[in-house]
Amino acid sequence: MLIGASFPSVEIGNDPGAIRDFAQGAEELGFDYITTTDHVLGVDPKGDPNVFAPYKLDDAFHEPFVLYGFIAACTRKVGLATGILILPQRQAVLVAKQAAEVDVLSQGRLRLGIGVGWQASEYTALGMDWHNRGKRSEEQIAIMRALWMNRTTEFKGQFHEMAEQGLNPNSVQKPIPIWFGGMSDAVADRVGRIGDGWIPIGTPEQLKPQFEIMHKAAEKAGRDPAKIGLEAMTGFQNAFRDKPAATMDQVLKGAAMWKDAGATHLAIGTAMIGLNTDVAAHLKLLKEAKDGVQAI
Repeated sequence: MLIGASFPSVEIGNDPGAIRDFAQGAEELGFDYITTTDHVLGVDPKGDPNVFAPYKLDDAFHEPFVLYGFIAACTRKVGLATGILILPQRQAVLVAKQAAEVDVLSQGRLRLGIGVGWQASEYTALGMDWHNRGKRSEEQIAIMRALWMNRTTEFKGQFHEMAEQGLNPNSVQKPIPIWFGGMSDAVADRVGRIGDGWIPIGTPEQLKPQFEIMHKAAEKAGRDPAKIGLEAMTGFQNAFRDKPAATMDQVLKGAAMWKDAGATHLAIGTAMIGLNTDVAAHLKLLKEAKDGVQAI
């Protein structure tokens, strides 16, 4: 099981030196990869007090491709994963280009975790359709993979049309791995049919019906479900800030549960528990958790 460090975006702040120190520190501690979350815009509750917004405007979210272009130059071997990038908010061809660029700059270290998101207002601001986001994401993946795998690509689908063109630079990996985030039945089916991996939310027990859907979809598509990656997320933070930070015992219990369930990857997070911009404190806690997980 590969172990990743979740980039504490909402706490670490906007100091490039701190970002560099975190990335280099995670690499020096032997983490297999760094993963980061994504929001283009933050919500100001003053504009809509009823909006569902666990994250607010004061919470920093670094743009994943720019962030990883920077981190690629600061590191040498640690993997770079998005967990997750909201793909349907963006133009597919541009995402293919940006992902290929990061893959080149990092010498093949990118793993692209994608999802469809939950913040409709962000779609509106970006000029993208909220209602067809799931179906559109499948076509986006098809055109991106075609661009990465071929010198030139011609494409005509329901949402995209492109004359024969190509990317330069193009990706090192052929293709860049695409993992799906989420826990709905539709996501589980999509993972089984076309995903390289799955980043679910919940416990293995809670996700039993979705695991069955994923396995059946994979088998129907002629794929081996055992070869589909599975990334679990554990950590000390609570995204909705309505509970105290988890204890080390709770984090390790969660890690053991997912290891027994066959997780291939495990991301450990330290955001939103009061460590704020103290990079050394984040890394110290991450090391303790990593050592504990490896002892399981």
